[in-house]
Amino acid sequence: MEQSSTEQSPGEQRASRSGRIVAELRQRIATGELAPGDRVPSTREITRRWGVAMATATKVLTQLRHEGLVRAVPGVGTVVATDAGPAPRPTARPSGPRPRRRGGDEEATSDRIVATAIAVADAEGLAAVSMRRVAAELGMATMSLYRHVAGKEDLLAQMMDAAFSERPLPDDPPEGWRARLEVAARTLWAMFRRHPWLAPALSATRPQPIPNGIPFTEWVLGSLDGLLDLQTTLTAHIALFNYVRGHAINIESEAEAEALSGMDAEEWMDTQEPELWKIFATGRFPIFERLATEGYDFDLDDVFDFGLQRFLDGIAALVGEAPGAVSGGAR
Repeated sequence: MEQSSTEQSPGEQRASRSGRIVAELRQRIATGELAPGDRVPSTREITRRWGVAMATATKVLTQLRHEGLVRAVPGVGTVVATDAGPAPRPTARPSGPRPRRRGGDEEATSDRIVATAIAVADAEGLAAVSMRRVAAELGMATMSLYRHVAGKEDLLAQMMDAAFSERPLPDDPPEGWRARLEVAARTLWAMFRRHPWLAPALSATRPQPIPNGIPFTEWVLGSLDGLLDLQTTLTAHIALFNYVRGHAINIESEAEAEALSGMDAEEWMDTQEPELWKIFATGRFPIFERLATEGYDFDLDDVFDFGLQRFLDGIAALVGEAPGAVSGGAR
């Protein structure tokens, strides 16, 4: 018995929704509203704008890539392909192997694979990265990737190593342990800001051996060498790294929350005010209520800087300096 349109399965409903979104974006590309090189909505933007699940949004971009209309650009995101012509009529996807784009396996290198994976992760989050997805972006067979990377775990390790290589520490360190630790922390923070997926991918309890990450460890250890015993120095390094990493995890989680809710942090807080004021009405939290009345301008960078300075003040106490003092003479 034929299934009516009102009795579609969940899978058919998702396919129907993704098809409508694909058709809309295809039309915008065909008319030039989205020109070659323009960014197309990311999966997060699609979930927010059309109110669909992340899986549906991923399916939309995958279909557009299969049609050759969009491609991923490292550091930018998914953009309209330069050779995207008039939109084709919607047709069923042919069975069998998909034709490869020009270049194919011959042009594939580890660097291109890693750069493509990073571009996907930057635009859509680490969950969107898979061997199949990266192969599709490069126009090659999935199994061909295994000639260059051992698997997804190896790909992630190479992605993290490449991200660290983008922001090397300066060749000429500043004077004093405090300035050196601050350079290391701010370099890490900028790296996590650039690649929101990187902080959740790294582990403090099971640290990955990342060649381009080891210089950061050596930098911190060298900054405190001779001022603290070796065990305390390593503990200070772990604590500093985890402070920056833990703070940076908020970047990725906030982006995901915004995509799912369709609201930025300020808009979301506005929706919580009625319930919050009910709690304040009990009279049990007068200081918090006063703060809420006055307002608070939340800025993640400011909170990071405040915490970093207090962390460094704590190290200063360990090495016998006054908090906030400019250190000197450390090797």
